[in-house]
Amino acid sequence: MSEQLKRDYQICDEIGRGRFGVVFKAVKNGDVFAVKSIDKRLASGDSLDAQCLLTEPKILRLVAPHPNVIGLHGLYEDEDHLHMVLDMCDVPDLFRRVTLRLFAEPEAASVMSQLMQAVAHCHRLGVAHRDIKPDNVLFDGWDRLRLADFGSAETFGEGELMSGVVGTPYYVAPEVLAGREYGEKVDVWSAGVVLYIMLAGFPPFYGESAAEIFEAVRRANLRFPARVFHSVSPSVKELLRRMLCKDVSRRFSAEQVLRHPWITSGGGARSSCD
Repeated sequence: MSEQLKRDYQICDEIGRGRFGVVFKAVKNGDVFAVKSIDKRLASGDSLDAQCLLTEPKILRLVAPHPNVIGLHGLYEDEDHLHMVLDMCDVPDLFRRVTLRLFAEPEAASVMSQLMQAVAHCHRLGVAHRDIKPDNVLFDGWDRLRLADFGSAETFGEGELMSGVVGTPYYVAPEVLAGREYGEKVDVWSAGVVLYIMLAGFPPFYGESAAEIFEAVRRANLRFPARVFHSVSPSVKELLRRMLCKDVSRRFSAEQVLRHPWITSGGGARSSCD
């Protein structure tokens, strides 16, 4: 581990382990942080993984600070590892929460409002996250949402499109799978899938294999099974239709999601459009 990092922070217990490294608890002046130590040998060369390794710190510096985006407090490097000092988010992430229970609409609206605040902020700065999913939606000690894991993120300019198949099967937008160039609204699609899962407990486009999932996403046949959605408000169904809209020109932007009555009312709005 970097000697400078050990001089600047007190490195404590290991608190997590992933594909490319380890996360440690660290303390500085009484404040607690997470140190994500990435093994550069496992993500070397010209691979996508190696690109992600270099991308995340650059993107985090570009989008900071924002109360709903994970903060990067320091970057250290030694021969074998890259160490990122990040906000500590040691309470259950959204993936853990959605596996345990369904969300009431006010709670889902609170999460979605914070998530879309982060997404809209990134889009205003010309950054698309491109891998929004419950695993990357963290919460800090005050239960404030923090969007994390910007390794797949990409920058874009006014009117510029992006390319490349990135993302996670259940959450990736149909235009990405089609191999076309695409814009930042891919993040709105992914966030729509997250919202659907919070309310239903399962994804809107399902398959037994990656190929079946991708085919279901390409068809984008959005359904609201009565056994689950009988007590869900028309307003949130309307919002989901606008987020999970295959026609990108008709799909909401992040800013439009934030202005939707279901969001602005905290999950209590009843729409007259259904």
